[in-house]
Amino acid sequence: MRVYLHLTPNQEIVPFNYQQKLVGAFHKWLGENELHDDISLYSLSWLGGGKMRRDKRGFDFRHGARFFISSPLEALHTKAVSGIFKYQDIAWGMKVSEVTMRVTPDFGEAQCFKAQSPILIKRNQEDSKHQRYYYPQDPESSDLLTETLQSKLARLSLPTDVRVRFDPDYRNPRSKLVQYRDMNIKATFCPVIVEGDARAVQFAWEVGVGNSTGIGFGALV
Repeated sequence: MRVYLHLTPNQEIVPFNYQQKLVGAFHKWLGENELHDDISLYSLSWLGGGKMRRDKRGFDFRHGARFFISSPLEALHTKAVSGIFKYQDIAWGMKVSEVTMRVTPDFGEAQCFKAQSPILIKRNQEDSKHQRYYYPQDPESSDLLTETLQSKLARLSLPTDVRVRFDPDYRNPRSKLVQYRDMNIKATFCPVIVEGDARAVQFAWEVGVGNSTGIGFGALV
């Protein structure tokens, strides 16, 4: 299932590194929860509908913005929507003006999804405090994307017969450097192909792909 939020126009410029504020609003809507430290069985999108203002170092949403929360967990959606009605304000003078919901479509056993937000693949390195990031050109990327999705499917005892890969025919994968808190994270805008059990394909649409979907990476459309 997916909850779509329509936001009012901003009254202040929205900075490039706005994602932390959206994540904060999401957890405020949920109230007390354990999702901060758990595996992300949900995905949060980036804001849509804005115009970049390089002179202001941010975005302008003159006609409002779009934002979605996606998850297979009905209880999460119920709690989030209840919280939204209590706390409509987000930041920059923007507030939630409308909430709509969509049931997860049936995609069949294969679907090519576009990346609404950049896809992040990272792994810890042995004998190092630094993490390694992976991109479409890395031969390990498909296995790592698949591994992450299978781990989430297993958490809910759903079929893990699935394969995820970057679309090899997409000619222009675009890297994006994202600042989140004090971290600079490099992720990729590139479509992904998800194949396997029909429920697993739906699940990918619900939870996103790759790492850190709970803070706005790997959301799919």
